[in-house]
Amino acid sequence: MLSPLKSIGLATLALALYGCGQEPAPPAPASSEAVADAAPAPAPVPSYDIEVFMDSVRLAGASFSADGSTIAYSSNISGIFNVYAIPAGGGDSVALTDSSTDAMQVVDYFPADGRLLYSADQGGNELDHIYVRSEDGQSQDLTPGDKLKANFGGWARDNQSFYIATNERDPRYFDLYRYAVDDYQRSMVYQNDDGLTAQAISWDGRYLALVKSNTTQDSDVYLYDTEDGSKRLLTEHQGAENNTPAAFTPDGDLLLQTNRDSEFAHLVRVDLDSGERSVVFQPEWDVMYAYYSRGGKYLVAAVNADARTALHLFNAEDMSPAELPSMPAGDLNGVTFSADDSQIALYVGDSRTPRDLYRIDLGAGSVQQLVGSLNPAIDREHLVDGKVVRFTAAEEVEIPGLLYMPHAASAEAKVPALVWVHGGPGGQSRLNYSSLIQYLVNHGYAIYAINNRGSSGYGKTFFGMDDRKHGEADLADVVASKQMLIDTGRIDPERIGIIGGSYGGYMVLAAMAFEPEAFQVGVDIFGVSNWLRTLTSIPPWWESFKAALYAEMGDPATDEERLRRISPLFHADQIQRPLMVLQGANDPRVLQVESDEIVEAVKANGVPVEYVVFEDEGHGFVNRANEIQGYRAVKEFLDQHLKGEGPE
Repeated sequence: MLSPLKSIGLATLALALYGCGQEPAPPAPASSEAVADAAPAPAPVPSYDIEVFMDSVRLAGASFSADGSTIAYSSNISGIFNVYAIPAGGGDSVALTDSSTDAMQVVDYFPADGRLLYSADQGGNELDHIYVRSEDGQSQDLTPGDKLKANFGGWARDNQSFYIATNERDPRYFDLYRYAVDDYQRSMVYQNDDGLTAQAISWDGRYLALVKSNTTQDSDVYLYDTEDGSKRLLTEHQGAENNTPAAFTPDGDLLLQTNRDSEFAHLVRVDLDSGERSVVFQPEWDVMYAYYSRGGKYLVAAVNADARTALHLFNAEDMSPAELPSMPAGDLNGVTFSADDSQIALYVGDSRTPRDLYRIDLGAGSVQQLVGSLNPAIDREHLVDGKVVRFTAAEEVEIPGLLYMPHAASAEAKVPALVWVHGGPGGQSRLNYSSLIQYLVNHGYAIYAINNRGSSGYGKTFFGMDDRKHGEADLADVVASKQMLIDTGRIDPERIGIIGGSYGGYMVLAAMAFEPEAFQVGVDIFGVSNWLRTLTSIPPWWESFKAALYAEMGDPATDEERLRRISPLFHADQIQRPLMVLQGANDPRVLQVESDEIVEAVKANGVPVEYVVFEDEGHGFVNRANEIQGYRAVKEFLDQHLKGEGPE
């Protein structure tokens, strides 16, 4: 999805944690020749309908109740996300919310009773509010208002208050408030008048760590004293470097993620009195995030290891590795501790299985699955693992990506393929489960999820290679990936298309307009067609990131010529191949008019265009019925225009 900022923290990126303890060595790059020489295809597997795939559930979030006996989580088993509770020892889940229109996401249980915080927007408009559910099931909006957005900021260590940031005073910036746990009365802790974002709060509540985004390659951290209102720069530097506060230490120092003097972000401890730094953890890839457990006994750090996440658990007192019991195979993510640090709730999944909710009892050394996700009607052996595959593109740059090859693909039975482009700019395709990818692969389409230059996770040099070259340098990588697919010996070179969402949707349109003969079809999901409009109409709450976004993409006030040059809408007369566009009517990032206009312009060429608008969606799907409709339409479009099977 189109994100407001490329950041070494990647706090909003969907993460798949890979194992516990020692970080795995980076996988050896797979080549197209290695893929071609793989074992012969197994016997044919059945094709599953989209309803079967979508009868798997999506799970998110986890919070232990005050006494550790219950875990709250979010699930879309009802067709849209709601909040559920399950006994920590296993049993039946109980619905705590019952929305049929707006997605409800668990935030956290109160630390001393059964009240619960959760969040929700309205029809995908991203204007999230924070709600409290009382122990008798009544809900109250703690952040009322028509046009505000709110984010939970955590609990005070004395458990007598909690923090929420909202942009109600000024739509551009988020102020931080402290709420009392008893009557929800609040007081302002930090009034944000200069576009800095509060990202960490000291254990005693006195200090805030604030972030200033200078560019997508450069950011600073300030220390704000809530007692006297003073603000001090902690990351004075020359040149470009990214700095993000991870967490305050229990004894009052700050853990900082920084790529100073390194290609990758690592974890350092900053002495707030002297300013001295000491390296805490420096692996060979980016440290994406780090945080302390609720009781302060453990430090969790996650590393972006070649599209997987290596999870590291340390004893906070001396940074020695902490041992976990043997876990089921798969990637771990969403680690949450009980208040006394005796239990962990977490998710386990991989590219063939959605995330399942597990509980670890650290004292007993036991592991228990609480909630499964994959539809039992699907045999996971019929699905496909993503494999890391690299190829060499222009300027001898090595480009990574994830290849999903249908079981039946062979030199004798070549299959059509799609290049899948992630969102951003600056996102990353990761080895997580995707129902759409598995659905298409199950129906005979190979997928290559490219991490073109400019993607996160491969060092700051690679990350910056697309700056002011969008729709050009990154597009050249996407087009070049076709030859890698052809070289596998299993792909029909005359049947290669392109698909992507948000910034990836833009790349679809750019490929169709600027490389009109490269791909046979394009599927644009919520994609940008006119950068002049998108960069002018960004949501007001992106204000603190706008300068960084403009530095990377271009300022519509001063870079009109270039932005017009790379905007597919102004070159739509060059689009020759069939196009499909999916759009959410409530999308605040890519307005519906963007898709309306590109569809009309391409139709004027006499080119087949299919356009699907979802009236109750924003920038991405939250309603399962809409996903079923959209994904089925995508497959039918591809069957007709890429496979050549014709409409049903």
